[in-house]
Amino acid sequence: MNKIKSFLNYNGSQKQKISVPPNPLVEFASSWRIAWGKIDAIADDAAWRENQLAIICSNPNVQIVVSPSEKFVIVGDIWLSNRSQLLEKLGISASSWQGCDRQLIAQLWECWGAECLPLLAGMFAFAVWDRELQVLRLARDRTGARTLYYTTVGETRWIAPQLRAIAKYHSRAIDLVALRDYLCCSFVPGDRTLWQQVRELRPGSVLSLPDETISAYWELREQVVEAEQSLEWHGARLRSLLDEIVREYLPTNQPVGVFLSGGLDSSCIAALAAQFCDRAIHTYSIHFGEECANELEFSSLVAEHCQTEHHILEISFRDMWEKLPETIGYLDDPIGDPLTVPNLLLGRMARESVEVILNGEGGDPCFGGPKNQPMLMNSLYNSVTNLDALPAYLLSFQKCAADLPQLLKPEIWAAMQTEPSVFSADLNASGNYLNRLMALNIKFKGADQILTKVNNLTQAAGLHGRSPLFDQRIVDLSMTIPPEYKLSGVVEKAVLKEAVANLLPAQILDRPKSGMLVPVQLGFKKFWHREARRLLLSKRAAIAPYFNQSLIAQWLDYEGDTWGRYGVKLWLLTSLELWLQGNK
Repeated sequence: MNKIKSFLNYNGSQKQKISVPPNPLVEFASSWRIAWGKIDAIADDAAWRENQLAIICSNPNVQIVVSPSEKFVIVGDIWLSNRSQLLEKLGISASSWQGCDRQLIAQLWECWGAECLPLLAGMFAFAVWDRELQVLRLARDRTGARTLYYTTVGETRWIAPQLRAIAKYHSRAIDLVALRDYLCCSFVPGDRTLWQQVRELRPGSVLSLPDETISAYWELREQVVEAEQSLEWHGARLRSLLDEIVREYLPTNQPVGVFLSGGLDSSCIAALAAQFCDRAIHTYSIHFGEECANELEFSSLVAEHCQTEHHILEISFRDMWEKLPETIGYLDDPIGDPLTVPNLLLGRMARESVEVILNGEGGDPCFGGPKNQPMLMNSLYNSVTNLDALPAYLLSFQKCAADLPQLLKPEIWAAMQTEPSVFSADLNASGNYLNRLMALNIKFKGADQILTKVNNLTQAAGLHGRSPLFDQRIVDLSMTIPPEYKLSGVVEKAVLKEAVANLLPAQILDRPKSGMLVPVQLGFKKFWHREARRLLLSKRAAIAPYFNQSLIAQWLDYEGDTWGRYGVKLWLLTSLELWLQGNK
């Protein structure tokens, strides 16, 4: 019988907040940064200083590794899931290995240099200093589970895995194209950040200094194989890989947690974890009180089915508003997804029981979730809608794309209106249309919203967050599956359902996806209206130089909200305002 632990709310009287010990699995990425170029005047105490390079970190004995020949110096944020296979390739027994993943990278780099990057599975963003060639290389994992930022101007270039670690080394000038894209998507896609002078290294890429070249060691491509095979055949192939990856993602000799919404994706991860983990499985779900619909019926059903210790967190409207500034402070670029606060609070609950937390992120972009349907409909009926691919794609986010001419001040809109979109090349590429949409969602929404949110907010809670469905091997496999086995008519994620059909109750497999709806519409109408007006309509607001505040006032009064979308837009603007205030 599974154990269900209920909580009144985040500050509720049934559960006292406890002191959470440090998690040795979590290495907080902001604890290191690199200066490259002119470093003579750098006042920071560098843990490693050599010619044009200075590495500053809080714990150099742990964070900096020198290769056996002393030719390479490695610093970074690294977790390798295929450690055993990599050690085997080096001829080292996994049972005898006592080193960390940085030391493993050091040995691989000595053998194969950058050619070892395609061998790596896991989450990483690291730098390798070649002491002989005087070359610095920066590398990021293929799906973007870890981040790496660098400044683009000045005699000294600064590099770090989190934006706030290099905040004092660049100007506060806003990148207006990045602002436009944030308003359309609720995140900043591509290599831009909201700062003009900072870029983000793209997933699957290597940046080399001093020549400043960026090369891709991996690209997401459609490569359908065995198209004549059945859905059952492709499902079995996917299941075999899922089994392997979930085994790798489980911690050794300790309990594991799973964020469980009750949807297909998180439910299948919970079921696989329960099948392979020999310790307790803790599952975690949220709801927003009696006024709001929830999915506890389904998450509790899965918890019972998988025999987990199930924890339920009620998040109040007060929690949502009061915890938003702190939550935004943990993010790099702003993210306007209302799930940011629940992610942080649920993570803090989970940290009381576990150190490693799994989630179901990745199922929709990899296997044809329902959010692709509006774009598919536009592709079929664009002679009726008269929408080209790019505006149709931006409108499918249901954020502020249609409002930009009225929302932004005229001079701001004029400065960004004709700038090209980061999405255009993929939208206009060859290949199956559904696979193109999935590639867009994996490359941009996955790397720039979902995974960076998971990374930053689980680390902020002292957890090591892992996303098995976003593992690069799953991503690659998804591009080999015929598109009709992903989204077929009204049946979404058919191949994933087939793969886990024997693991889950029929009620989970057959129910349509509803998504975790955070009640921001009700929040701004009933609970946050006064505070939001003070924040967003002030003449001293950080967004005031860019936005038409009279339109925001109309949204706050819900004038003409035919489709019930003003709450989502207001949350997006509130998140941006708080991010700007916190990064002055």
